[in-house]
Amino acid sequence: MTFRIRAATPKDVGALYEMAKLTGGGFTNLPADKDTLEAKLHRSEAGFSREGDNPGDDLYVFMLENVETKQIRGTCQVFGAVGTDRPFYSYLISTLTQKSEELGGRIFRNQTLNLTTDLEGSSEVGGLFLHPHERAGGLGMLLARSRYLFIKQHRPRFGDTVLAELRGVMDQAGHSPFWDAIGGRFFGMTFPEADEFNAVHGTQFIADLFPKTPIYISMLPESAQNVIGQPHPTGRAALKMLENENFVWDSYVDIFDGGPTVTCNTDRIKTVQESEWKLVGGTSSGGQTMMLATGTYHDFRVCYAQVQTSSNGELLLDDQAMRTLDLGAGDRVLVVSR
Repeated sequence: MTFRIRAATPKDVGALYEMAKLTGGGFTNLPADKDTLEAKLHRSEAGFSREGDNPGDDLYVFMLENVETKQIRGTCQVFGAVGTDRPFYSYLISTLTQKSEELGGRIFRNQTLNLTTDLEGSSEVGGLFLHPHERAGGLGMLLARSRYLFIKQHRPRFGDTVLAELRGVMDQAGHSPFWDAIGGRFFGMTFPEADEFNAVHGTQFIADLFPKTPIYISMLPESAQNVIGQPHPTGRAALKMLENENFVWDSYVDIFDGGPTVTCNTDRIKTVQESEWKLVGGTSSGGQTMMLATGTYHDFRVCYAQVQTSSNGELLLDDQAMRTLDLGAGDRVLVVSR
């Protein structure tokens, strides 16, 4: 079977909704709400159609498609710049050091959670979900890295930093110990209720109701302390992929579930650094497995290909890849090793 990444369209709402129902909750960027997903796809359509090369409040949604059956088996998203039309909140873990002479010069170091909008203006990758029946063959990596190829193709539309928020730890019922210790005390909502509200209505209610003063971590229940900065067990592979792309955790956590927010300078993302523009010379059989991207905006497509390099530096691709990406000799592609 052959798969490709392509730009989403409003017609994909049914397939996107079916995948959202499989996430198990906690995916703010992929809520199981059909109206919200439909609005996302229309926003994505507007982003692909927008003129100009400056960063903006754009959303780009992509679909993983089985070329033979036309089934949608995965999705991912890229945000042009967060915090442009509403605040983008994170908690920053800081350390407050204090010394008491009265207690014999003892030094006390306390970690605090500080509500911040430090990451505003960054681009964001998120909303990645792969159908449970397709979690093999490198399709998760194809989804994840396709976003960085899109960013490189349209670099002026993105900020100097890219972030990714990983889902935090929660129990089988979808309840978050971090939320229960902080947010639940101020909002009177369970985590599933707050997460759904945020996904549909945005984060303005946080600005209205969340405490602005630092929160001492030592005052939280151990159940909450133990999950701060920890990804959900199902997100550990995603974190590893992000780390392989040079993303690092710099003490920012999600305000809802305490999951880690990792960041990377856009031009230091490994796929952005290592991908190259090449010309297609023709077809061949066999070769090295590589990832190829072609097209811009609505026509953006990515797939794996078997690649050889001709004596003049042009790429020779397998027939299937040529058909999947609708390529011909002389076309320009962005290529990176698998």
